[in-house]
Amino acid sequence: MTAIKGWKAQVEKIKIETYTLYLAYKKPTVPWYAKVFAACIVAYVFSPIDLIPDFIPVLGYLDELIILPLGLTLALKMIPKPVLEECREDAQRIMAQRKPTNWAAAGVIIIIWLCLFLLIIVLVIKVIRKLDLLNQVKIKQLL
Repeated sequence: MTAIKGWKAQVEKIKIETYTLYLAYKKPTVPWYAKVFAACIVAYVFSPIDLIPDFIPVLGYLDELIILPLGLTLALKMIPKPVLEECREDAQRIMAQRKPTNWAAAGVIIIIWLCLFLLIIVLVIKVIRKLDLLNQVKIKQLL
């Protein structure tokens, strides 16, 4: 039972640290490179797309167990200490009151998914057309 409580505490810490990064991203005193890296980490946390798909045994959870905490740690080190402390306090306060919702971030993720879906459709149509042209050429050669 202690191990489960430890895991829950770690998950809660990751949630708070992720929200801390989100809040720090909005601060003008944070360097641009830290903002870009923080935005990538926050987007990855909330994105349904995994770097390594979860259905792959063992390796599927590698990003959640190693890559994500490593990215969070690196992003937090890029942010100036006073800003980080302020954002961490704000994140803890907000998370204690309610779960934060960001409809703009959800909208961006939905738009990215739609764009990827459209890109896949366009590529499939191009491949089908190319195969159809190849088949027509082969049929003409046979005649």
